[in-house]
Parts: sequence; structure tokens; C-alpha cells
Amino acid sequence: MTDWLATLREQAKVGEEMAEEVSRMLSNPDISLQQASRLYNALEQQAQFTEKLARVLEESGHDFTVVEAAEALEELFNELAASAAGKVKQLQQ
Repeated sequence: MTDWLATLREQAKVGEEMAEEVSRMLSNPDISLQQASRLYNALEQQAQFTEKLARVLEESGHDFTVVEAAEALEELFNELAASAAGKVKQLQQ
């Protein structure tokens, strides 16, 4: 049986590392619109995946701590996608 809490905690660590890298990428003055758009698309896909995962875990009756961990991961990717979307808008102007 999958230890979802351990898996989600591991993914949260990866997500935090990604957050640092995304921040560096978005603050780079040489980032192109195409690069920012690709980054946004990748982050948005991950946010959608983690949203679905959280719902499936909740509907499957997993413990609240597991669902909460999945929702925290979802929130992280939503925030990262929103940051990238903001950069895309900025570069389009």
C-alpha cells in the first residue's frame, strides 16, 4: 500500500526546491515570453494534477493529514503558476 503522506512530503520538498528555481527564472531579466509561457504551462499542468490527486485522496477516504498535504502541494503549484502567469502578462506588454 502506498504511504501517501511520505510521498506527498517528499513531493513538497521537491516543490519547495522548484519554487526557488522558478523564482530565479522569473526574476531573470533575460527570460523570454516563450520561456515564461512554457514555465507557466508546466506549472499549471502540475497544479491541475495535484488538484485532482487531492480530490481523489479525499473521495477515497484517506486520513485528513494526507488530504491536507495534497492540498498544500496543490496550493504551492497554484502559487507558482500564478507567478509565472504574472510574468507572462508583464512580458506581453
